[in-house]
Amino acid sequence: MHYVYILYSLKADRYYIGETSNIELRLQQHNEGVFIGSFTKISNDWTIKRIIECENIIIARKIEKHIKSKKRRAYTEQVVSDDLLCKVLIEEYSK
Repeated sequence: MHYVYILYSLKADRYYIGETSNIELRLQQHNEGVFIGSFTKISNDWTIKRIIECENIIIARKIEKHIKSKKRRAYTEQVVSDDLLCKVLIEEYSK
């Protein structure tokens, strides 16, 4: 199983979109600043706002790329709050 995740930092007031097979470890890594040069080093209060469960890494990466390609906070917030949109994304990119 693989996951697309959306994190939010209250301090930075920013979202981050990523993919992983281990959500808990990845969140810990972001908050500890493990990823040198990473966008998430700007803060250490990242919280999970959305997890999208995918069958495999290929689908997860396609959904991650789709969300990032929108480059709009409003779209990211829609994904965070809209279960139906997440289902549509899974169906679309599982084809």
